[in-house]
Amino acid sequence: MDIIHKYFSDFSEAQLDQFKLLYPLYKEWNEKINVISRRDIDSLYEKHVLHSLSIAATFEFTNDMEIIDLGTGGGFPGIPLAIFYPDVKFHLVDSIAKKLKVVTAVAEGIGLKNVTTQHSRIEDVKNRKFDFVVSRAVAPLKDLWRWSKPLLKVKTQTEFTPGLICLKGGDLAVEIQESNIKPKIMDIASIYTEDFFKEKYLLYITR
Repeated sequence: MDIIHKYFSDFSEAQLDQFKLLYPLYKEWNEKINVISRRDIDSLYEKHVLHSLSIAATFEFTNDMEIIDLGTGGGFPGIPLAIFYPDVKFHLVDSIAKKLKVVTAVAEGIGLKNVTTQHSRIEDVKNRKFDFVVSRAVAPLKDLWRWSKPLLKVKTQTEFTPGLICLKGGDLAVEIQESNIKPKIMDIASIYTEDFFKEKYLLYITR
């Protein structure tokens, strides 16, 4: 938890309690259903929670926005963002049911009221529009954008235009070139000083 306090301080007691509960809940569930690398579970707050919160450090979500987490896996970035933004609605989607079982159990275990889940391929999410799609390294950029674009609202009254926000790492030159997209690229190492965040990026694409 100390690493969260290093960068974020304006939390309610309820939010702090929710963040504190993440480690024991994920540790317990990860022994039953592996959603986080076993070598990473003790680095949960740095490699998963803080990484997810780089979106909150960069983007200002406003109350009653609707965000979809594409390929949420074990609930990242959706669960940490839902704690950070209790008045924003988060819809976490994954095609693997056992992962969503963990997500649902964690959300219930910490008392999150602003999270819904859907066991589905992202292409099968119909008749809903969102302010943002968030995702963490689940597919090449060209595929993420192809899946995301139909889910986005046309416009919103905020500083940011609806779009895809994805967390990526490493050399992205070929992936971006192949996508024929020009995303806005933000270096997470400019937010956090830990070595883990070197060559970690936020990509933002608008429709």
